[in-house]
Amino acid sequence: MALGIAAYWPLEAANGVLVQSAKLASRNIRTTVVISLILICGSFAAAAALQMRLDRVHALNQASFFEARRARDIASVTGAALDRMANLGRAFADGSEITTPDAVRNIAVFSSYGSLTATLTGTTAFIHVSKDLLSVAGNAPVLIADAGLATMIFKDGARKIAITFDTHALAPTSLTEGASVTTAGGMSLLGLPVAGSAVNAGVKNWPAVVSIVPDDAGALSAWYGSLPLYLFVILGPAFAGAWLAALFVHEFERRTRAAEAVRALRAINPADARLLIRLAQAERDASEAQRSKAEFIAHMSHELRTPLNAIIGFSEIIERGMFGAVGNTKYVEYARDIASAGRGLHGKIGDILEFANLEAGRYPVDLCDFDLTELANACVDDHVGRAFSRRIRLDVVPSEPAFVRADPLGVRRILANLLSNALTFTPEGGRVRVEIGVEEGAATVSVLDSGPGFHPHEAASAGNAFRRFDRERARTGTGLGLAIAMALARRMGGALKLASAPNEGTRTELRLERA
Repeated sequence: MALGIAAYWPLEAANGVLVQSAKLASRNIRTTVVISLILICGSFAAAAALQMRLDRVHALNQASFFEARRARDIASVTGAALDRMANLGRAFADGSEITTPDAVRNIAVFSSYGSLTATLTGTTAFIHVSKDLLSVAGNAPVLIADAGLATMIFKDGARKIAITFDTHALAPTSLTEGASVTTAGGMSLLGLPVAGSAVNAGVKNWPAVVSIVPDDAGALSAWYGSLPLYLFVILGPAFAGAWLAALFVHEFERRTRAAEAVRALRAINPADARLLIRLAQAERDASEAQRSKAEFIAHMSHELRTPLNAIIGFSEIIERGMFGAVGNTKYVEYARDIASAGRGLHGKIGDILEFANLEAGRYPVDLCDFDLTELANACVDDHVGRAFSRRIRLDVVPSEPAFVRADPLGVRRILANLLSNALTFTPEGGRVRVEIGVEEGAATVSVLDSGPGFHPHEAASAGNAFRRFDRERARTGTGLGLAIAMALARRMGGALKLASAPNEGTRTELRLERA
C-alpha cells in the first residue's frame, strides 16, 4: 500500500502544479496571452534563424561543389591537351611525319646526356630548358611557364622531349573564366593566381593544378532573396497569433462579464432583477428603433428620388415641346407646375437623406486647411441674385484672411443654409450681413439679418429636425436646414449658435478651429 501511494505521489504533485498554473493564468488572461505570444514568436524566430544558417551553409557548400566539379573538368581538358602534345612530341622523336598545331612553337629531343639531337624548327629559341634542368629531371614530367608560353619536358625511354607551346591551347577561355592553372612550382599557365580559400584539382600525369575560388557572393545572392520569406515565417504567425489572441481575449472577457452579470443578477432581489432586465431590453429596443429609422429614411429617400428624376425630366420635355407643340397651353403650364413641384420635392428628399446620413454617421467629412474669408465671399456671391430680386442688401464685412481646419464642402453647405434662411425671413428692403472674426484658437463667421427674429420658445427648439417657423410671406421648407447645419458643425468639431429676439433680427454664428 505504501508503494502504491509513493507511486502516485508524483502524478498528484504534477496535477496540483498544473491546476495552480491554470488558476494563476486565468486571473490575468491578457498577461498570459502576451507571454504565450512572446514564447511562440521566440520559437518561430529561433527555428527561422537555425534554418537560415543551415540554408546559408548549404548554399556555400553547393557553390564549392559546383566549382570543384568545374575544376575537375578544366583539369581533365588540360590533361588531355598535354597528352596530345606529348604524343605529338613522341611521334616527332620517332621520325614520323607530323602536323603541328599553331599553338606548338617548337619541339626538341635530347639524349640521355642532355645533348640536343633534333628540333622541329631548327632552333631552340623557344625552348627554355637548361642542361641543369635536363640533368635534374627524372622520370616525372616537368612544366615551366613564362609570359604566355610554357615548356613541357618528359622522358621517353632514354631520351627526353621538350615541347614549347602557347598556354591558351590548354583549355577554352569560356571554361577557364575565374579559374587559374599553375605548375607545381607556382608558375601561372592560365589565368591569374588565386588568393584565399580555393578548391583545387590536379591534372592527371602532369605537374599542374587547377584552382578556383568559389563565388560566395553569387551563391548567397539567392539566399539573400529568400530572407523576406524567413521574415514572413516569423512575422506571419506572430501577427496571426496576435489577432487570434485579441479575439480570444475579447471573447473571454465578454463571457466573463456576462457570467459576472448573471451572478450579480442572481444575487439581487428578483423584483429589481426583472426591472433591470426590462430597462436593458428597453434600451436595446430604442437603439434598434433609432437604427431602423435612420436606415428606413435613407432607403425610402433613395427610392423616392429615382422616380422623381423621371417625373421632372418628362415634365420638362413636355414644357419645352421637344417632340412637337402641345395642343393646349394649359398643358404647358401644368407641366411647368409638375416640374417645379418635383424639383421642390426632390430638394426636400435630398435634405432628408442628408440628415439621415448625418444621424447615422455616414456623412463624409474631409478636414483640411482653407481660408474662411474667401469661402464666405464665394457663398455670398452665389446668393446675390436672390437677394437682388427681393431688394435685400447682402454684403460681407471686409476682413483679413482667416484660415481654419474643417471640411470646405461642409462649411459651404452650412453657410448656404444660413444665408437661405436669412433671405427667406428678411422682408423686402431689409439687410443681411456676413461678418468674419478671429479669436484665440478659433475663427467665426456670423450671418445677421433684419427679419422678425424668434420668440424665446422658438429659439429653444431651433435646430431640431422638422421644426418649422412659419412667418408672413415667408415660404418655409422641411425644417431640416438648421438641423443639418448644426449636425455638420458638430461633425467638423465646431459649433453653431443662434441668438435672436422678436422684431430684432437673428444672428447665427459658426465657430471653427483655426488652422
